[in-house]
Amino acid sequence: MTSDNPLHDRLDDDDYPAYTMGRAAEMLGTTPAFLRAIGEARLITPLRSEGGHRRYSRYQLRIAARARELVDKGTPIEAACRIVILEDQLEEAQRINAEYRHAADKSAGGSGSSPG
Repeated sequence: MTSDNPLHDRLDDDDYPAYTMGRAAEMLGTTPAFLRAIGEARLITPLRSEGGHRRYSRYQLRIAARARELVDKGTPIEAACRIVILEDQLEEAQRINAEYRHAADKSAGGSGSSPG
């Protein structure tokens, strides 16, 4: 198979909605009700098939798995969803800050700027 193959591209795509609700619940060791609950809490928003069935991506399953870990430790589902959202936002902010620091270090590297 080559990367020109659309099927290969979908198999490698973390955002491709490949999993039905039943399969996603089975993979996570949870119930469809748990997936519906985290959807209602707006942690993940599954795509819908033409028939209206929920479809989940690998990325969404990783997010759901993190929420499940928290719920299994006794965290209420709404709080678990909020924690996961905040963790995701923090990770993104840290990534952006690292990019800015890297760009600033590159631009300051040869300029020898003086304090003003």
